[in-house]
Amino acid sequence: MKRLNALAPNVEKYAADAKIAIMEDFAAEMEQKAPTGATLEYMHSFDADFIRNRPAQEQVGIQASKDKDAVGLFASFIWRFLEFGTAPHSTAKGGGTVAGKKAAADNPTGMHPGTPAQPHIFPNWRAAKPQAKKRLNAAINKAVREAMKK
Repeated sequence: MKRLNALAPNVEKYAADAKIAIMEDFAAEMEQKAPTGATLEYMHSFDADFIRNRPAQEQVGIQASKDKDAVGLFASFIWRFLEFGTAPHSTAKGGGTVAGKKAAADNPTGMHPGTPAQPHIFPNWRAAKPQAKKRLNAAINKAVREAMKK
């Protein structure tokens, strides 16, 4: 990156602009493809932003990055329950503790049946990733071409 910045000083600016544009487009796509509930609240919770701007907010499937211009997809906390599903579990007071299991055995209505997985984020990102890489590379190439003309 140091050599690329020496060649084209605007490359990081162009790359950051491309990254946020890519993720904003993906967030809009996810609004269309996300599972809908009665309130549509989850569907409208998708948002793209720089990770540095939201250090404490829930991030969708992202790990720590050294990139100061890293961009993430942010959504409501329930994304992982929808994406991966849930196992049957006790909703009685005490939940999964021994007391909760005893309460669930006495009162089977306190059991949640679990939910099936509804994968929608990661399959769509894997499908969109090649096009996203092309857009990012095009932005970097544009910065290099501009620098070469000067």
